[in-house]
Amino acid sequence: MNKYFIIIFLLLFSFSNNVIAQFGFSHEIGGIVGPVAFQSDYGERHNFSTNAGNTGYGIGLVHYLNFSYKADCSCYTPETYFNDHFKLRSELSYNKTNLKHYGQWVDPSKTSVTAEQLRAMRGSTEVTNIGMQLEFFPYSIRDFSATVGSFAPFISLGGQFSFYSPKAYSELGPGLGQLTTVTPTKYLGAFDTRSNSTWSVVSSIGTRYKLSPLSDLIVDLRWQYYFSNWVDGLSPDPKLYPENRSNDWNLWLNFGYIYYLQ
Repeated sequence: MNKYFIIIFLLLFSFSNNVIAQFGFSHEIGGIVGPVAFQSDYGERHNFSTNAGNTGYGIGLVHYLNFSYKADCSCYTPETYFNDHFKLRSELSYNKTNLKHYGQWVDPSKTSVTAEQLRAMRGSTEVTNIGMQLEFFPYSIRDFSATVGSFAPFISLGGQFSFYSPKAYSELGPGLGQLTTVTPTKYLGAFDTRSNSTWSVVSSIGTRYKLSPLSDLIVDLRWQYYFSNWVDGLSPDPKLYPENRSNDWNLWLNFGYIYYLQ
């Protein structure tokens, strides 16, 4: 399935490069990488050990439409507020996180059967995303482009289509999700590790640093909320277990490099 995301991304990039460029935009391409903290039904809510322990990594390819500059004539576009303060970002990204339970319910002092079962649970999820974000730069993009060593803070909002593939097992033996000997009661009938897809909303805050006339460094902190509670393979009944009522989401700290196409 992941290969189809790559094909779609390349088609979108080819379309924008061959068609949209005729309207006077320019293009930027780059790569991003960084740690991901995944918030799911593994672990305890608002617990530092959970937040620090259920972390993974993410990588991605990004493409920007720069409305302030025309690549076909190497000149600026007509000056409007939108052209000087917005960029459109398309992205193909992948992240993976290993998951386990943390918090008070799996503390070594807990000796119940449920605590033992929770401590033995292990999981992971892999997510491939493709989508777009509209980035807003409060300061002039033109001024930033002309000044090596300058910064350009931004915020963004967008949507992505996400394909996820969760996995899970118990160190106590096979039968997780079905057998009461290895599965905590709350996860009986609430276990599904089949690959699936969902939509997600993303929002970021970050900044660019002008490294050279044709390249930037970028750092941003992204929040991604999935419209599904099955991304990790678990979804206990929210009426019986309100602590698990929220859909899965993550925080991703990106570091990247952007190159301006001429």
